[in-house]
Amino acid sequence: MAELLTVARPYAKAAFEYARDHEALDSWSKALDLLSQAVTHSDVHRLLSSPKLAAEQKAELLAGMLPEDGDSALRRFLDTLADEGRLHALPSMSDQFERLRAEHEQRVEVLVTSAYKLDSKQKTKLKNALKKRLNREISITTQVDKTLIGGVILRAGDTVIDGSVRGRLNRLTDALTA
Repeated sequence: MAELLTVARPYAKAAFEYARDHEALDSWSKALDLLSQAVTHSDVHRLLSSPKLAAEQKAELLAGMLPEDGDSALRRFLDTLADEGRLHALPSMSDQFERLRAEHEQRVEVLVTSAYKLDSKQKTKLKNALKKRLNREISITTQVDKTLIGGVILRAGDTVIDGSVRGRLNRLTDALTA
C-alpha cells in the first residue's frame, strides 16, 4: 500500500499542477475518477495485466473510455503511465489528485458519525462551527452508529475528533486501569 502511494504521488502531483495551470481541475478530476474505477473492474484489470497487450494498446483501451472531446494532455498522461507500467496506480493517483484539489480549493470533506440521525439545523450548526475552526469550506457526510450511545465522531482528513459517549467511556476505562 505504501509503495503504491509512493509510486502514485509524483504522477498525481504532475497531473494536478497541469490541470490547475490549465484551469481543467474539474475535467481531470472526473477523468481520473472514471479511469480509476475502470482499472479496478475485473475485466479491465485482467486486460491491463496481460503481457499480450503492448503499453500503447493498454493506454488506447483506457483512452477509449474518455469523452471524445477530452484533453490531449490526458491522453499523453495515459501513454506515459502505460509506458512506465503505472496504470494500476490510477486509483491512488485519483485519490491524491483529489486531496491536492481540496487543499487548493480550501475545502474539506468531513464524515460525521453520530448515535442518531442529525437534522438539517444540527448539520448547519456543525458545518458553520467546523468552517470557523478549520478555515475551510466544509462538505458534511453523515452516518449513524447506534453503538456510540451519544455524541459524534468527526473525521476530516487525518484528523479525528471523538466526542462520543462510547469514546469518553473508553478513555475513562483506560485512565482507571492504567
